[in-house]
Amino acid sequence: MLPGCSDWPMEFEKRYVSRGYWEGLTIGDILDRSAWAFPEREALVGVSPVWGETRDTYAVLQMKVNRLAIHLLRIGVTPLDRVIMQFPNIPEFFYLYFALHKIGAIPVMCLPAHRYAEVSYLCSQVGARGYGVPSTLRGFNYLELAKEMRDTGGIEYVLVAGREALPGMVLLNELLEDPIEERYPDDYLTAWRPDPNEVAVFQLSGGTTGIPKLIPRTHNGYLCCSKYSAMLAGFTPYTVFLATTPVAHNFTITSPGIHAAVFFGAKSVLALSPNPDTVFALIEKERVTYANAVPAVIISWLNYDKLSKYDISSLEVIISGGSKFNPEIAHLVPERLDCKLQQTLGMAEGLNVYTRLDDSGKIIFETVGRPLLPDDEIKIVDEEGKDVPPGEIGELWTRGPYTIRGYYQAEEQNREAFTPDGFYKSGDLVRLVDGNLVVEGRRKDVVNRGGEKISAEEIENLILSHPKVINTAVVSMPDPILGERICAYVILQPGTKITLDELRDFLLSKQIAKFKLPERVEIVDSFVLTPVGKVSKKDLRVDIAEKLARENQSAKGA
Repeated sequence: MLPGCSDWPMEFEKRYVSRGYWEGLTIGDILDRSAWAFPEREALVGVSPVWGETRDTYAVLQMKVNRLAIHLLRIGVTPLDRVIMQFPNIPEFFYLYFALHKIGAIPVMCLPAHRYAEVSYLCSQVGARGYGVPSTLRGFNYLELAKEMRDTGGIEYVLVAGREALPGMVLLNELLEDPIEERYPDDYLTAWRPDPNEVAVFQLSGGTTGIPKLIPRTHNGYLCCSKYSAMLAGFTPYTVFLATTPVAHNFTITSPGIHAAVFFGAKSVLALSPNPDTVFALIEKERVTYANAVPAVIISWLNYDKLSKYDISSLEVIISGGSKFNPEIAHLVPERLDCKLQQTLGMAEGLNVYTRLDDSGKIIFETVGRPLLPDDEIKIVDEEGKDVPPGEIGELWTRGPYTIRGYYQAEEQNREAFTPDGFYKSGDLVRLVDGNLVVEGRRKDVVNRGGEKISAEEIENLILSHPKVINTAVVSMPDPILGERICAYVILQPGTKITLDELRDFLLSKQIAKFKLPERVEIVDSFVLTPVGKVSKKDLRVDIAEKLARENQSAKGA
């Protein structure tokens, strides 16, 4: 394990190995194994910014990954180097992700929407040496961001998915087109294989402090979750998995996701967009059997008026995760899309909870199911850490063979987030109903906007830097599509005014991701305080919910 990463106690390691959860495989191993077993089976379909539609068999995918891995060694990437990956759903993500694993380097997951504020923080926290980006995406120039990171953030090499790069940057397509492996022995990469107990990936926490915590996932732990998630979801070599959520998300990688597909020799299809036209066209063309999506996206599919244009009869299962799915809408999935719905509560820190494919409709539509493994230990506790009776709401605590024992180099946060005996305090408020979990909200101060967890404190600190603002409180407001949106309550300096557009422009100048911007601003003279003198966000959430309800009622009356 890396310095600053907590390990499992020996007694737990022995238990997880003896019970078959930890198999001693690396993420690179599972690609090699499927390439050996299914060399001519399609492994990956996606759209590259360089080559357009790309279709790789397992043999070709393995060749590209090995070729790129050797090139990475040649340009100076070494084991345990941290490389930030900020790609959309393109094949180059696959190539670089698996190539890094082949040589024991560590991908650091980053979303395309992140900007300088988020990326520079990641660089400093992990000591990143590398940075993988597209050249441009949706009008944003990532090359300029990469140049800024190289100039100020300690980045030594920039790996670009695209046709253009700035001086000193490396085009991935040029490396992938150079058969360097022909100049090396066939077994050259075996010497670089990492220890399965080492950190394989850094995921990002949603964060409640404005500073996302880094989640160290090991090869053993990550593949444990991937394998058993795939088995529970019924993955086989004939599964066609469609990734509609960002490929860097834990949801898309392992719950189940691209790991699961590679583990069982199945095909992964990468959707550049989750919009209905893109998704339904891919389902029809690739005969997709299993797709992931957040509730907001599924709702857009359910309401799509041109669905009859497409043959989506191959689709067997949609798995919903990332935020709570309204039961009244969830039950429409089998009716309108003619497939099964599976629900999951997953966390990048570890625990995955699933409904089973053969569960009753009541369980599937109204709960998120049960933990993946028998050794996923859970507790539901009150504010004092005492177990609550079944049916009552409490915070979900967990530990198990793929749940981390601590964040990376975060002693203070670890004291708050983990118990002395290794339980992770998830912050999810749940209740247990007939053995299944029902999600009731979050204890932590975050807004869950369509599956993206946004720290209220982060946005508050930025708003407070505005010269017109005396104080602010950021809360969630209900939204029928995304689940929650961001509302900023603001107390202004006397005699000043501020509009939502002005506030959003100010926040954009801080170079933060656009999905973090408030979507409503409420100007108030004072805040209601709790008995201990804190802003009562509960009252603010009630206030904005009531205002929205009145506005909706007025709109209907009109």
